[in-house]
Amino acid sequence: MTPQNPQTIQTALTHGEYQLKGQFMLGSNYTFFVDVHHEGETYQAVYKPSKGEQPLWDFPDNTLALREVAAYHLSEALGFHIVPFTIYREDGPYGPGSLQRYIDYDVEYHYFNFTITDKEKLRPVVLFDLLANNADRKGSHVFFEDETRKLFAIDHGICFHEEDKLRTVIWDFASQQIPDDLLAPLSQTDSWSAVFENYLSPNEVSALQARAKILCATKTFPRPLQGRRAYPYPPV
Repeated sequence: MTPQNPQTIQTALTHGEYQLKGQFMLGSNYTFFVDVHHEGETYQAVYKPSKGEQPLWDFPDNTLALREVAAYHLSEALGFHIVPFTIYREDGPYGPGSLQRYIDYDVEYHYFNFTITDKEKLRPVVLFDLLANNADRKGSHVFFEDETRKLFAIDHGICFHEEDKLRTVIWDFASQQIPDDLLAPLSQTDSWSAVFENYLSPNEVSALQARAKILCATKTFPRPLQGRRAYPYPPV
């Protein structure tokens, strides 16, 4: 069985050779299932080449894969560890792009049929989305790993815009107080510039830090804004 040690997986995805195995047909952008071979072991991953991204009117071209990597680093900076390990590699089969660890999960079990107990575990995802300014948090983008029951969140290409773009199906905690332990890492935002400058524009980094300061001040999960679309389409 392939070792599941996190450091081993990170080393493999960073240095291993990867081979196309299939394509995910849902979604607007080219997304591939790949095998990553390293030191005699094989690891499964998701490869999103930058040149396979469809242009968007409000996001700079060929930046979505970089945003996927920025989302991983945000999850790590917060200590949430909800985004699978993701790296940007220049040597993909279709050119530079993001490479993310593939997680086995039940595709039929998602936000819209989570138990009440599992929905209660989503506060870190909601805070993450507020900070990342996630414009596309669908119900199928949050799930629990089959083997460990660990919570994960994926698909973060449309994040980190400097203007408000938040669209999510998860408004369960609107107007509730954000737990102090979730807010604690937000006091370190001054050090985030060095983490994100390779993936986001200076204005986007500044906007991320500003969102963190606002959340530290309000200490409250916001309600959907009136006058703009607050939900993604399709929702799943």
